[in-house]
Amino acid sequence: MILAPMQIPKNLAELSSEPLHASLAAASMESMNLLNNIAGNYPEAISFAAGRPYEGFFDTDQIHEYLRVFAGYLRSERHMTEQQVSRTLLQYGDTKGVITELIARNLAVDEDIHVDPRSVVVTVGFQEALFLVLRTLRADDRDALLAPSPTYVGLTGAALLTDLPVLPVPSGEHGLDLEELVRRLHAARDAGHRVRACYVTPDFANPVGVSMTVDDRHRLLEIAAAEGLLLLEDNPYGLFHRTPDRRPPTLKSLDTESRVVYLGSFAKSGVAGARVGFAVADQPVRGGLLADELSKIKSMLTVNTSPIAQAVIGGKLIANDFSLVAANARETAVYQSNLTQVLQGLAKRFRDDAGVTWNEPDGGFFVVVTVPFTVDDAFLEHAAREHGVLFTPMHHFFGAGTESRQLRLSISTLTPERIEEGLDRLAAAVTSRLPGASPADATAGAVS
Repeated sequence: MILAPMQIPKNLAELSSEPLHASLAAASMESMNLLNNIAGNYPEAISFAAGRPYEGFFDTDQIHEYLRVFAGYLRSERHMTEQQVSRTLLQYGDTKGVITELIARNLAVDEDIHVDPRSVVVTVGFQEALFLVLRTLRADDRDALLAPSPTYVGLTGAALLTDLPVLPVPSGEHGLDLEELVRRLHAARDAGHRVRACYVTPDFANPVGVSMTVDDRHRLLEIAAAEGLLLLEDNPYGLFHRTPDRRPPTLKSLDTESRVVYLGSFAKSGVAGARVGFAVADQPVRGGLLADELSKIKSMLTVNTSPIAQAVIGGKLIANDFSLVAANARETAVYQSNLTQVLQGLAKRFRDDAGVTWNEPDGGFFVVVTVPFTVDDAFLEHAAREHGVLFTPMHHFFGAGTESRQLRLSISTLTPERIEEGLDRLAAAVTSRLPGASPADATAGAVS
């Protein structure tokens, strides 16, 4: 259902925008609303836009099963009485969370990351974990953050909300340009900035889908040690590798000096609707851990993460022997198949079109297509209206005022039939804008 524009009574006093937080005027804060509005206006369009998990295996009965499993764990392993079990599930919980031990066990099984549960803070999704870290690190106007360009819009938004400037570092075929990272770090310090951390997604980064080599991961940790730089590792897609038995190590698993704050989410690998994420922050601070500092801010922000939501995730971890790799075997197969189909489909449709290229990730959710014209929001709306297909213009990941000739395709939610139809529609939309396109090209694949 598309809602009509809200009618505001004329007799209400208007609140001046001047005293509102500066982030609200930033163009990047409007990106998600704009993209959602376009999608809402064309509900029949095939969407390669949203990076959501596959819905084909959703089963509401599992929620109840996971709750039963978690309650059984509280009784058997934590020796709780029925009253204590009820209180754990239904009362306000510990600020750091009630499944920190289970998360630590999952990280050990799936990622070879071994941490004390006391260094884990369970959050309301990944986004709160990111916000807590940035808010904690930002002490005054000298502070800044390094991040790849292009980068995840949630990072940009969280940095705006915490008044922490983001200094872009170019990315290449294998992620962050490490030589440029060092140059940008030194230049920032020479300019008076105190660079608190570098945000990085080593595996299938959103939006570009690229991954760092193992050698680059070691080199990045060496740079962090030499420069006294904290690394904020985001890893929502690392499980979904084309060859799961050859997954590269996370930065945190290679980290021997607590240089890495590991930011996790169960949105892609657990239950997205539970909205549960976490931060592993084992850095010593003031006689305690950075996790303790994060929990202070969380106690004033969300108080605690829903114990019921945590119980659903905890139950899924227990039911799968703490392995989300095992729990997501079916989903991983779908993502692998979809990625292969999209890459082969692009090759079939654009092999004779000069200037249309794309990258070929080894996993994850995203493929980036480069075309010989500017991909702006007007072209997205044209594609949605005339051809019934949605994608994400890459300029949204670079910041305000940046033009881009790229678009991001998400491969995660569509069936094989919808992928084929969607690629036909995408090809028609792109072809209509290629040099020398005829009027017939502009209407090919149009949705009546």
